[in-house]
Amino acid sequence: MKFLFIGGTGLISSACSDLALARGHELFILNRSVSTKYPFPKGAALLQGDVHADASRLSALLAGHHFDAVVDFIAFTVEDVERDINLFRGTADQFVFISSASAYQKPPRGYLITEETPLENPFWQYSRDKIACEERLMKAYREAGFPVTIVRPSHTYGPTQIPLAVDSWMHPWTIVDRMRRGKKLIVPGDGTSLWVLTWNADFAKGLVGLLGNHKAIGEVFQITSDKALLWNQIYLEVYQALGLEPNLIHIPSDLIAAYWDHAVGSLIGDKSNSVVFDNSKIKRFVPDFKCDVDWAEGVRRSIKWHESHPEFQTIDPEMNEIWDRIITVYEKALP
Repeated sequence: MKFLFIGGTGLISSACSDLALARGHELFILNRSVSTKYPFPKGAALLQGDVHADASRLSALLAGHHFDAVVDFIAFTVEDVERDINLFRGTADQFVFISSASAYQKPPRGYLITEETPLENPFWQYSRDKIACEERLMKAYREAGFPVTIVRPSHTYGPTQIPLAVDSWMHPWTIVDRMRRGKKLIVPGDGTSLWVLTWNADFAKGLVGLLGNHKAIGEVFQITSDKALLWNQIYLEVYQALGLEPNLIHIPSDLIAAYWDHAVGSLIGDKSNSVVFDNSKIKRFVPDFKCDVDWAEGVRRSIKWHESHPEFQTIDPEMNEIWDRIITVYEKALP
C-alpha cells in the first residue's frame, strides 16, 4: 500500500515509518527538514515542504499522488485539520489523525479509560485543541464522508526519551545528570497514582496495523501499553538501571504548578491522574498488537542510547533552577 506520513521523523512517527517500510509498504514523508535525532528512514521518499505553507504549494507538491492512507502526526489545531480535509478529500482512502489520551476527562470519574470515556480537559489547552480537532474531523466524516480514523496515544517514548512525571522533554538527560549528582527528583503527590508508558515501536504495531483497514474509518482507537505502574515504581526503576540509591521528594501537584506553569496541564491535566487503559478495541482490529517492551527494558534502552550519543546529553539549566526552587519552598514549609 502507499502511505503518506506528515512529520514522519519524530519520536512516535519514526517508529511507525520504520515498521511500515519493514512490512513492504511504499512510504512518502512530508517534512520540511531532515532531523538529526531521528534519521530519515531508508527506503522512504521525501516530499520536502512545510505543511504550514500556503495551500497552493502543498497541492503542487502532492499533485498526482493518491494514498491508501495519510497520517498527520503534527496536526494540533482546527486550522491544521481544516487544511488536511481540503488537501486529502478525494486523494486519500483513509486519513489518520494523531490525537492524545490527555484529551480524556480530567479529573477522571473512573479509573478505567476506554474510547467511550468523555473528552474534557479544563487544565490543558493542548488537550482542548486536540478535542476540537477530533470534533471537526468527525463532523467531516458524518456530513461529507471524509475517511477519518482517530488514534489516541498516551505518554509514548523511545530510545531518545527518559520520561518521568517531572522532567525536561527537550533535554531528558537532565534527569540522569541530576540523579548522578545526588540531587533530589520531584515525584508529584505521594507517587501512588497509576501511569502507563508505551514504547514507540510497540505503538507502531497498532497504528500501522490500522492503515488501509476500511473498517477503521469513522472509529477512534487508543493505543497504549496494558501495564500500569505507580509513579514511585517508574522513578525507582530509573535509579535501579543506573545503579544509584533513590533520592526522591514527594510534592503536591498544586504546589509544583504554582512555580512551574507547564505543570498545570502536564500534571494536573494529565500525569497526576491515575489511568488504566482498556486496549481491547485496538486488539480486535489489529489482532497482532502486543506491547513487548516493558518499562524496565525500555528505560535501559533509552539510557544506553544516550550514553552512545553524547551530543544529546544536554542539560536544561532553567528546569534545574525551577525544580530546586520548588524543593526549597516545600522543605521550608515542613516542620
